[in-house]
Amino acid sequence: MSPRPAVTLRARTEADLDALYTIASDLDTWEERNPGRPTARTREAWQARVIEREADPANSMNFVIDVDGDAVGNVGLFDVDEVARHAEVGIALIPSARGKGIGTEAMARILEFAFVRGNLRRVHLEVIASNAAAIRSYEKAGFVVEGRQREHAWVRGQYEDIVRMGLLRSEWLERGTD
Repeated sequence: MSPRPAVTLRARTEADLDALYTIASDLDTWEERNPGRPTARTREAWQARVIEREADPANSMNFVIDVDGDAVGNVGLFDVDEVARHAEVGIALIPSARGKGIGTEAMARILEFAFVRGNLRRVHLEVIASNAAAIRSYEKAGFVVEGRQREHAWVRGQYEDIVRMGLLRSEWLERGTD
């Protein structure tokens, strides 16, 4: 078995913007990352949106996924509910970082942050049903399917189901942190 990739989560720097914009402007994978209509944003519009999102750390916590000093993606918690202690998680990687265990390791790190540092009780996500690789990865992290919204998303010319998955802190603790 190959060793886990050396993945760290860190704050965004100016040097990361090219890699992160590559992800944001990838229309081929738009539906895997966003619930809305695909749109080609200019670099300036995208960057303004990033800055706006980061201005409210109470509602979202975003990190760059770093491998050997290079930004290869981002992962974050958003729509944080301070009363019910839950949040949604989202992750995106540059194409060359996919399929190498980097996303799995980054998800493990954000879950540890969410449950230990963020004191969340529950983390959930949504994924299009046809994204089987992502669903397998999320299940590997401990997420379980909680429900399905039938034909909820318009994806590349057809309607697709959205799969809702969740993980409770108690389940995460039972699994251990390895």
